[in-house]
Amino acid sequence: MAFGNVPTPLGDMLAAVTEDGVAGVGWSHRSAGLKEHMLERLRLAEVDDPARTAPVLEELAEYYAGRLRIFGVAVDWRLTSPVQRRVLGTLYETVGYGKAVTYGELAARSLTGVPARAIGSIMGANPIPIIVPCHRVVAGNGLGGFSGGEGVESKRWLLTLEGYLQPTLDWD
Repeated sequence: MAFGNVPTPLGDMLAAVTEDGVAGVGWSHRSAGLKEHMLERLRLAEVDDPARTAPVLEELAEYYAGRLRIFGVAVDWRLTSPVQRRVLGTLYETVGYGKAVTYGELAARSLTGVPARAIGSIMGANPIPIIVPCHRVVAGNGLGGFSGGEGVESKRWLLTLEGYLQPTLDWD
């Protein structure tokens, strides 16, 4: 597994890429032990392969710059269970840039029988945030939670970047 970092307005992001695709993405400041966890779970060795990580790092940089709306990099779903894969896959395939879905709507769309409350746990355990856009899942009465970046404020920033939320006067 190859690792690379990219600076973003929400902090540096670490990307983990296998031969099959992106297996993990996380904010470096919140990801202590992330490398070791992924290597252990997938039973892979770390390799130095900038050519493998370059495409995802470039796409993440383009996304944060507001120039990329659809990620084209392959996703390696091995760090997800079958149920997580179904829910996250439904999100990935059906909720595009600038759109959002409620926890309940995603539960219904995924056809898994997972209740809306459990969808939040699946979003919180998403190993590939931003690319698999868990920030686009909102509560029926507000933004809901977010475990990435700086929490809900990062979710608000991402949804503003995508145009789902209107920018405030201090947004940059």
